[in-house]
Amino acid sequence: MPRAIIVCGSPGSGKTTYGKRLAAASGAVFLDIDTATERLVRLSLRQSGGDPDDRDSTAFKQTYRDPIYEQLFDIACDNLPFNSVVITGPFTRELQDADWPRKVSRRLGVPAEIHYVFCRPEVRKKRLLARANARDRSKLENWNSYLKYYADEAPPCFDHVFVEGDG
Repeated sequence: MPRAIIVCGSPGSGKTTYGKRLAAASGAVFLDIDTATERLVRLSLRQSGGDPDDRDSTAFKQTYRDPIYEQLFDIACDNLPFNSVVITGPFTRELQDADWPRKVSRRLGVPAEIHYVFCRPEVRKKRLLARANARDRSKLENWNSYLKYYADEAPPCFDHVFVEGDG
């Protein structure tokens, strides 16, 4: 029976690298938030007069966050009748919803296993600098404010697989 693994964590924590390894080892379809939605998000932001690299503003989160996640889940649902899926994305808000695993399992139609990748801020910053992606510019330019957003980031409040992402 196909299964769904959702890999969560802060930007730069190692979600994508870890998720790709899981998908390769299991033969699952790999669905990364950025790969699946980036071109359309950039186009939409540009066409609406916004900054195509904005991923951190309140306006971005209010307008795009939920549709982006729903798009990932739609693609996953199309694949799950045939293959397991590994989905990677921050899912920051969901980590503190004790009922989220049940909700997402119902949404996907299969049990979802949540993997949480944790990485120290100084390692994340080095990774964001190294990948030099324009969508990380705001995070890096406003590092202290960015860290405040994740300051209270606690591990998920539900059963999950904890992954040390510093290595």
